[in-house]
Amino acid sequence: MLKDFQALRELVGAGKPKTVAVACAHDAHTLEAVLHAASEGILRYLLVGHREEILRIGRELGHEIDPAAILDADTDEEAARLAVELIRQDKADFLQKGYMQTSTILKAVVNKQTGIGTGGIISHTAFIEIPGYHKLLGVADGGMVPHPDLEQKKGILRNAVEAFRALGYERPLVAAVCAAETVSPKIQETVDAAALKQAALAGEFGNCYVEGPISLDLAMDRASCEIKRYESPVSGNTDVLLVPYMAVGNIFVKGLLLYAGARMVGVVTGAKCPIALNSRSASFEEKYYSLMACAAIS
Repeated sequence: MLKDFQALRELVGAGKPKTVAVACAHDAHTLEAVLHAASEGILRYLLVGHREEILRIGRELGHEIDPAAILDADTDEEAARLAVELIRQDKADFLQKGYMQTSTILKAVVNKQTGIGTGGIISHTAFIEIPGYHKLLGVADGGMVPHPDLEQKKGILRNAVEAFRALGYERPLVAAVCAAETVSPKIQETVDAAALKQAALAGEFGNCYVEGPISLDLAMDRASCEIKRYESPVSGNTDVLLVPYMAVGNIFVKGLLLYAGARMVGVVTGAKCPIALNSRSASFEEKYYSLMACAAIS
């Protein structure tokens, strides 16, 4: 169990350094995070983008970047293609998006001839550090698949569970959250949640436990379970919230960040490697811990 982002950083620091391929690395916040992790000895890097600009930003940040670690690229599309190719050639372990549009790197990732797709769904898992909750919480999917059907939810769940297993969770506990804990044929997400639970009990997702449908209070708060006399292995101990729609996850997470003092990093999984797709305006801290998350699960 990882209590917070510091525990995530310690997990990465205890292992062999991984190599990140950064697409459009000519970005100060991205380079600051990458170079800081490299200076700690816990990360290696290959930087793709405008060579002279990358070298200049590195010097401004107090680092002399080895030119041999830079692949020059004139356009965002070329940078995305070259970074993905580094993954295909096993020269890097995971991807980090720099100063470019998310759609540009994803287009390179899913290219059927030159990309790194695996044939399964690509989805987003947020790792959230919440004051008052005793461990990191995963939320999937709040960023990639707007209205997943049951099969897509299975792919999202599988990606999230595999990420948590890579973090050392032997049996991730998943809550397929809905507005209530009862199945209603008129509310499709409750039907899907029950189907996901049965699929998990049949071993479809490996060693994990899925509860659903389950309301948020029962998934997150043990006292609520005692009041309602609700029993489940996930009660008050959930590792991953599987949300019914992307908007639910997006709004829930942003509410935590804005009003509950939470911190978040996000990772895209389902391709050959994890991908850090931070906003171009994301802080150093968010990009740094996104690197830690990707390194831990790659």
